[in-house]
Amino acid sequence: MLKSQVAAPETNVTSRNKVLLVEDDRNLQEAIRYNLVAEGYEVLVTGDGDKALSMARNQKPDLLVLDVMLPGMSGTDICHTLRLDGSTAAIIMLTARDSEADRIVGLELGADDYVVKPFSMRELLARVSAQLRRATMLNSVTTTEATDVIDVGGLRIDLAGRRVKLDNKEIELRPREFDLLAFLAARPGRVYSRDQLLQEVWGFDYAGDTRTVDVHVRWLRMKIEANPSAPLRVQTVRGVGYRFST
Repeated sequence: MLKSQVAAPETNVTSRNKVLLVEDDRNLQEAIRYNLVAEGYEVLVTGDGDKALSMARNQKPDLLVLDVMLPGMSGTDICHTLRLDGSTAAIIMLTARDSEADRIVGLELGADDYVVKPFSMRELLARVSAQLRRATMLNSVTTTEATDVIDVGGLRIDLAGRRVKLDNKEIELRPREFDLLAFLAARPGRVYSRDQLLQEVWGFDYAGDTRTVDVHVRWLRMKIEANPSAPLRVQTVRGVGYRFST
C-alpha cells in the first residue's frame, strides 16, 4: 500500500546501481519497479524469499528493497543470512509493523533502514538514493584517506578490508557498526551529535529516531571496550553526542 503509488519519473538518468526488489504484492512490486527504473537503476524483481536469497548471492546487488513478509524465506531471515555471508549491500526493509521492537530486531540482523507501509514513493526513492550515496561516500573514504589502517591502543581498523582487530584478535562487527567506528576513529577527538551521525553514517535523517545511534554505540562498546559501562574509546559527551578518544 502506498500513500502515493507512482511518483513523477525523472528523465535525467545517470545512475546504474543494481537494486534487488523483493515484494510479493504484484501491484506494489510493479509501482516500485517502475519508479526505480525511471530513476535509472538496474532493477531485479522477485516475490519469493528463497529465490531472493539466491538472486542476492548470484547477482550481487548494491541495494535490496526487501519486504519482511514473503512466501518461503522471510525478509528478516534473508537479511540475516546475507550478513552472515559477509554481504555489505544496503538493505531497506518494507514492513507493515511500526513498533520499536520490530525495528531494533531488523537493525540487529543487519538492515540499514525501515520503511513502514503505507509509504509515499518519494520517501522510498529518497531513502534508496541516500543509502547508495552513503555507500559511495564510505568507499571514497577508504580509497582517499592517507592510510587504509587506523591503529590505536591495540585497536586496528582496516578500512579497505573492513576488518577490526583488538589485541590481535579479530572482532566481528555488523556493517553499520563498522561504518560508525570507522567514521569516528578517522576523526579522533571530534564530537558528533546523534543527528550528525545519522546524516554522515546512515546517510539521511531517521525522522528524529536518534536512538538508532545509541543502540549501535552500545553494541560497539560491548565489542571493543574492556568495560562497556566505562568506555575509553567511544565516549559520550553529555548533552551533545559521541567522540572517539585515543
